Amino acid sequence: MRTKVNNANNIFLNSAKCAGAGFAIATILSGIIIGLVSPKEKAASRWGVSAALLGLVGGGAIGLIQKRQSQSGLDNEQITTDLQPTGETYWKGWRNFTVAHKVKETEEITSFYLEPQDRGELPQFEPGQFLTLKLDIPGQEKPVIRTYSLSDYPVPVAYYRLSIKRELAPSGLNVMAGIASNYLHDHIYEGSVIAVRPPSGKFVIDVHKSVPAVLISNGVGITPMISMAIACCYINPNRPIWFVHGTRNGLSHAFRDDILALAQKHPNLHVHFAYSRPRPEDNGFYHSEGYVDSQKIKQLVGKEAEFFLCGSPSFMQSLQSGLKMWGVPDNQVFYESFERRASNSIEPQIATNKGIGEAQIVFAESNRELTWTINDGTLLEFAEANDINPPFSCRSGICGTCTCKIIEGEVAYQQAPTAAIESGSALICISKPRTSKVILAL
Repeated sequence: MRTKVNNANNIFLNSAKCAGAGFAIATILSGIIIGLVSPKEKAASRWGVSAALLGLVGGGAIGLIQKRQSQSGLDNEQITTDLQPTGETYWKGWRNFTVAHKVKETEEITSFYLEPQDRGELPQFEPGQFLTLKLDIPGQEKPVIRTYSLSDYPVPVAYYRLSIKRELAPSGLNVMAGIASNYLHDHIYEGSVIAVRPPSGKFVIDVHKSVPAVLISNGVGITPMISMAIACCYINPNRPIWFVHGTRNGLSHAFRDDILALAQKHPNLHVHFAYSRPRPEDNGFYHSEGYVDSQKIKQLVGKEAEFFLCGSPSFMQSLQSGLKMWGVPDNQVFYESFERRASNSIEPQIATNKGIGEAQIVFAESNRELTWTINDGTLLEFAEANDINPPFSCRSGICGTCTCKIIEGEVAYQQAPTAAIESGSALICISKPRTSKVILAL
């Protein structure tokens, strides 16, 4: 369905206004110069006409530039929208995008503005969704695939913005730094081309609801919350929204001014920033000192709300426990986490080294039958290696995005999945075949 923007600035009207202003200024200046030089001097008259024309053209160009620079989710007007289309509306599989802009937000977080290389249309994603990137990183045997939340909500969509934190190696641990995030920060520039899958993900907000929404984040977990806040403010401006974010101090606080500016335009958006280690120069830019926890949330809002959580594992676990103890029902708490937690579900069949070594895998929708061997990895990895690209996110059995219906056969898991699995389905990101033939609805 098409999205409509009410009272949006028309690019041509904006250009015409600037052109008219430029023409008027140039004409006045020309009259003054002609009067000073000689009203009968032909050269002066020609100069005056030329200046006026230059003013007309220059003003129009300025109008175009200003419109281009202001095209951001924060500059949306009020939006009325029908059913949100998904990324599959316009493309499937991988599509090349060009990095149009690269903007450093903090010492750790950099934003990448992506535009389609084919200059085709982009679908309006659901606020909270992510993009999947495929990166050809030198030294890696195969492309590195990562997912990052969309951090803006422009309407109409002319670009996608990802705001990515550089993941450093943990102190005192023999663990590599984030391969993908460091590559993006250090080797991807404006003009670079990246393969991208359509927007996806189930961690989204229904902007049409009237119940208060509480968006709680820390660190780079702020990114999907920005998209949610912008969408709610412009699509359903009467809905009460709380934007609660925790970080160390102003140096690590991305998009602080953007959120404050959005709150000034929309009185139903309430903002609370908590700094754990504020600096003297941060005075006036945060609302409380310490960490965001359930006690702080209880001081700000009532429990008759929907709570959206995104942040570090310890942050998420603490908030989930605190909200549960407060009496908030599980169906009012939504979160996205890519870290493994203990599962209380029934233990599924776990694959072992003595498991099946070869199987026939049928991808029913793709009309392909292929031979899988033990060295081909998970069913998701096997599908990707054969140019079949199912949806996925965490690749750890946590989010459930890769859930796939099994038409025939059985699978065994490498590790116990955390996500709920419907009967007759499997999480292909952590599973391998357990029978000699498996037919998947892919």
